[in-house]
Amino acid sequence: MRIGNRLHISVMTIRTRKFLGTIALLLLVVVWSLMGMTVAQTPWLSNSGLLQAIFYVVAGIGWVLPAMPIISWMARPDISSGP
Repeated sequence: MRIGNRLHISVMTIRTRKFLGTIALLLLVVVWSLMGMTVAQTPWLSNSGLLQAIFYVVAGIGWVLPAMPIISWMARPDISSGP
């Protein structure tokens, strides 16, 4: 976008990305844990120890996959304004 003779680039700073990313991660963890608790109460899972073990390992590690893109987006450096 041009303002007068200067080029104005509107970008999100790393501070803003970290703030929004933190909120997104907190929401992800809350929703993931609520879904995990809901699935853990189903009769087919609560009756089998082996299925419970597999479920808790997958559910415990599974939230990392959707969190990785959020964290890499948060850690992206700011665009430099030039020399």
